[in-house]
Amino acid sequence: MADAPDPASNQPAGYVPPKVWTWEQPSGGQFANINRPVSGATHDKELPVGKHSIQLYSLGTPNGQKVTILLEELLAAGHAGAEYDAWKIDIGEGDQFGSGFVAINPNSKIPALVDRSVDPALSVFESGAILIYLAEKFGAFLPTDPAKRAATLSWLMWQMGSAPFLGGGFGHFYVYAPFKIEYAINRYAMEAKRQYHVLDTHLAEHRYLAGDDYTIADMAVWPWYGGVARGDGYTGAAEFLNTAEYRHFNRWAEEVAAREPVQRGRLVNRGSGPEEFRLAERHTAADIDVIRARMKAAAT
Repeated sequence: MADAPDPASNQPAGYVPPKVWTWEQPSGGQFANINRPVSGATHDKELPVGKHSIQLYSLGTPNGQKVTILLEELLAAGHAGAEYDAWKIDIGEGDQFGSGFVAINPNSKIPALVDRSVDPALSVFESGAILIYLAEKFGAFLPTDPAKRAATLSWLMWQMGSAPFLGGGFGHFYVYAPFKIEYAINRYAMEAKRQYHVLDTHLAEHRYLAGDDYTIADMAVWPWYGGVARGDGYTGAAEFLNTAEYRHFNRWAEEVAAREPVQRGRLVNRGSGPEEFRLAERHTAADIDVIRARMKAAAT
């Protein structure tokens, strides 16, 4: 039997996990003020409601971008019923623990959606579930052919199962943890690079994740993996992970990034970046048009 690890080598030195964990101090890091081991509302706050049937409560993180990209893709494809109001949920301020948000998502995570075109109104939470719901509602971006549908859902579920290692694992310890832990960074960097290799190998033989068709799988994977590789997430991570070496992945990432609905969708509910390029709420297409015009003017 191997010798037990020396507690003196633990971080902090001498730390030994108790038999029963209790919440006695903040976890540390950027999100310490909102992390807690219980669920439920912390305060009363009703959610605003706009004029459209689809009401989205979100933030422009990768998980939030998945849904706004799909909605913009649906609108570009002519599905007028996909018009939506998008309301910013500031997770840094704890908006996700307001009573109105908890009522539509007891897990208190963005995004959450309410479809008021049905009676009673229907709420959907978890980004993957929202993508499937909207794709089925409008009959778009989720193939009906059994093999293509299975491929789309397989890659969608791959993203949902894999991205926590890229975000909550690598991203947390590389960027957000209160101090650097070599073991943790190495462990999750290895897994992140394995995932990029999975994508690169697959995309060497397929234009999109599910084959020749652009689907909700691409919309789910791109904000996470494309965002990190393009330098939009976790400062320095693209260089650290050497994402430039994944040629086939980068071909796909650039093709998806060039789509107008993708560029529009990633602007919605933004909580970071230059103030003049943020769009806290989206109620009409013109709201995005204004930000797009500012960005184009700044680039000239």
